Amino acid sequence: MSNELNNDLSAWWKEQEFPGKESYGLSDDGVLSITGSTYAKAHVVATLTMETAPTVLANLQEKFLVVEARFRELEVEWLAADDKLKLTEKLDHFKEQLAQAAVVGDFTKMEGVIADWDVALVQLSKEAYDRKQKLAEMAESLADSDNWKETANAFKDIIDQWKASGHLDKHRSDKLFGRIEAARKKFQDRKRHFQEEEGKDMNNNLDLKIEIVQQAEAMANSEEWKAAAEAFHKLMDAWKAIGRTPNKKNEELWQRFMTAKNTFFDRKKVHFNDVQQEQEQNLILKSALLERAEAMKYSKDWGKTAQAYAALMEEWKKIGRVPAAKSDDLWKRFNDASDVFFEAKKRHSDNFRQQQEANYQLKQELLNRAEEIKDSTSWSDTTAEMNTLMDEWKKIGPVPKEHSNTIWEAFVSARKHFFNRKDANRDQRRQQAEARTLARADEIEARTKAKIEDAKQQVKQLHSDIQEEEEKIVDFKAAMQNITPGKKAAELTAHLEKLIVESAARLRQLKEKQSRTQEQQHAVPDGQE
Repeated sequence: MSNELNNDLSAWWKEQEFPGKESYGLSDDGVLSITGSTYAKAHVVATLTMETAPTVLANLQEKFLVVEARFRELEVEWLAADDKLKLTEKLDHFKEQLAQAAVVGDFTKMEGVIADWDVALVQLSKEAYDRKQKLAEMAESLADSDNWKETANAFKDIIDQWKASGHLDKHRSDKLFGRIEAARKKFQDRKRHFQEEEGKDMNNNLDLKIEIVQQAEAMANSEEWKAAAEAFHKLMDAWKAIGRTPNKKNEELWQRFMTAKNTFFDRKKVHFNDVQQEQEQNLILKSALLERAEAMKYSKDWGKTAQAYAALMEEWKKIGRVPAAKSDDLWKRFNDASDVFFEAKKRHSDNFRQQQEANYQLKQELLNRAEEIKDSTSWSDTTAEMNTLMDEWKKIGPVPKEHSNTIWEAFVSARKHFFNRKDANRDQRRQQAEARTLARADEIEARTKAKIEDAKQQVKQLHSDIQEEEEKIVDFKAAMQNITPGKKAAELTAHLEKLIVESAARLRQLKEKQSRTQEQQHAVPDGQE
């Protein structure tokens, strides 16, 4: 009876037609086995009886459809993956399931694709290994470098390249990365020792913060949310425990640290789908800042508006991200508004500078003319011209600060030179007049007439000298009003004040002398005038 059943089961099996049947065999005692293929190893699939055979076969074929569906999912992932090496473990797991799968179906096409994947993965793994090995060798070549800053940056570049170099199995990856870490540690140890020897405590602290920043930046794209978040908190505590560092570098590192930290936590928020509301609120805030920026882009209040733009930028930086679809346009409009104002401000500054340069040339011409006539003996005409030069000087606007005091002092010096000579000449003429009067002592009538005439001339000269001193006082006071603020402003003011006091004293003397001369003139007997 058993032989008849087995014969019936064998006959039934021969009648079955389905894809992949050639990979299966049914023994006389009803054991259904896969005879082996590239990945599906030879093993028992099920035991059949004549009563259960159709149902079991149908179930096993349905299970194959499940395996096929899993393969299709893996195929989709393969096609979409940028770094296909990351699928290595998932593919190995699928092949392990395939090796012992209790299913019935055609593995031929599936195994052909998997075989192609294996070939590709071997090549990709080799390429990734070669890239990572080169990075390890590069790191080891830098370990003995004394170029601290550039080498630290080079290690950072190596880490960045490592992240982009592709997936590699953990054993080989850890071994190669261990070489990089050992080289980096050797370099950092040497660098730290050098700085300790030099007594650069602040630079030691800087190195510690650089390490923190590098760790933070290495974790910025981590997907280990809980572990990375705890690590960031520990890094923050470590940062606070580190002493002072150079302010400029500290701010730069702090910004890098905060950028890495914010990058991670921003991604964490996105990962947990709770960033959208915050981004919408940020959009409202930044839109308000944008309106203010665009409203004042044509302002001509250069200093106040520049400060306002700086304040807006600070507020902008404090506000978080906005929806990505709006971010670039919002930032571009904000920058465009700022550019309109600052480009106009630059043009204004350039024009103002050009005007100052033009004023400088005009005043230089006045100075040159003052230098040309300062030795003139045409006292009256030159006095008038000197006063005209001063009037023209006052009408000209400011000159560049670096020339302001120098050119003014040179101009005043030329005027002073002339007027000092004029004073000396006047004294000389007075002395000569007195000498002539004494020389003609025996000619009383002629001497008297000459004296009278001399007195008249003296009155006239005194009147001219008084007018000149009054003009000098006016010029000095005007010069004080035109002093450009600067390092020599106080010194120049004191100098002018001294000149005013001296001129005022001379003016009193001249007026007293004028009064005496007029009294003497009126005291001449009738007929002697």
